[in-house]
Formats: sequence, structure tokens, C-alpha cells
Amino acid sequence: MHAAVTTLFISDTHLDGTRPDITAQFLEFLAGQARTAQRLYILGDLFETWIGDDDPDADKRRVCSALQSLTSHGVPCFVMHGNRDFLLGRRFEQTTGATLIDDGTVIDLYGRRVLLMHGDTLCIDDPAYQRLRRIVRNPLVQWGLRRLSLTQRQWLAKKMRAGSKAHIESADKATPYIMDVNRQAVIDTLRRFKVDCLIHGHTHRPAIHDLTIDDRPATRIVLGDWYDQGSVLRWNERGYELVGMRR
Repeated sequence: MHAAVTTLFISDTHLDGTRPDITAQFLEFLAGQARTAQRLYILGDLFETWIGDDDPDADKRRVCSALQSLTSHGVPCFVMHGNRDFLLGRRFEQTTGATLIDDGTVIDLYGRRVLLMHGDTLCIDDPAYQRLRRIVRNPLVQWGLRRLSLTQRQWLAKKMRAGSKAHIESADKATPYIMDVNRQAVIDTLRRFKVDCLIHGHTHRPAIHDLTIDDRPATRIVLGDWYDQGSVLRWNERGYELVGMRR
């Protein structure tokens, strides 16, 4: 009996030179199980930071080379912008052979319509974050960012990372619920896209949630981050499973 063809989903790998162990695990994943997949979807925050497609960082170049090896092998790879790597652009696509997809993409998974998101737009209980997101995703702002010098963008990325860390730590202590998705936002989104299944990352809380929307069953699958272990969703014609990849 032939093995079922599988589509893989990951997110929040947050690849960065300061964590070579995570990069090593990701490269092993690309050279291993990803090579036998039908497709690979990366739903945001592939990198901890991405200051532009002209970033000469050697670790990032290694990752891009490994992605190019995967796509050249015949495995289509689709990458969604996250809140850390929203400046991924056309040169990244050309270098890796990957395809950038919109946050809020519906795909057909073996007969089931499934919505793919990064997940941060569902965290509407954090208005400060949502304001910042609207600013940095503005095309005019991104146009200006890309025209800063490499040094200026590196400095800005460092400042943004520090600010994000402080915000998360503060929110975790004072109002931890705002770091997760808003339930009504999830329901409204599923209704708007006319789907009964959502896959997303961002919250770093891997789980499979069963929902009931308009008296019909629905599913929300949350991908985990790669800080502590690699989280992978495997989906084929027989069903799906969310698994961890321990280092």
C-alpha cells in the first residue's frame, strides 16, 4: 500500500542566528519529511526578524538556500507574512522558489475548504498591538522602511523586538487573555470566509479546538512555535494530526 500524500503546515519557527539549534532542526525538517510532502505551508514568522530581502545575514541565506533546494526538488512551498517578517518580498520568492500568500487564504485540502491565517488579526483584545500592526502593514510605511539603510533597519528591528518583548511580558502579567485570539473574532472570520476549518499560528498555543457555529461543527487548529519543540500539522486524505518534533 502506498503512503498517503501529505500536506504539511508549520509556523512561528522564529529562525535567528542566536538560536542555531532551531535553525538546525528546521534545516533537518526541510531535508527530511518535507521532501516527501505534497506541499508545505509556513504560516508566518518564519524568521525572528526580516529587515528586507537585501539582508546579508548568513543564517538567513542558509535557510533560503534550503528552501530553494526543497522547491527545486518539486515540493511547492507557500509562505505567509507574520508579525516578525512582514517585509518578505519578491526577491525572497525568487531566491527560494517559495510563493508568498495572503493572510486569509482559503485552500482545498482533499475536499475540505480550509482557511489559513497567521492568527494575529484575531487577537483583537490587544488594541495596542493591532494599532502597531496597521501601521507597519501600511504599504506607504513599508515603502519607506525598505528605503532606509541596512544599518537603520537593523537598529529599528532591534528596537521593535525589545518593545515587543516588553509588551508581551507586561500583558502576560496584567491581562494574559489578550495574548490569545478572541472567540467571537474567530466565529466571525469563519462565517465571512464561509469555511468550517481554520489553521493558524502566532499564539504559540498548539491545540485543536472544536467549535459549533450556526449549529454546525467547526475546527480551529493552532500551530505551535519552535522555541521549545517543532510543531507540525500533517494532513492527508485520511485526516490530520498535530505533532511535536522534539530536538
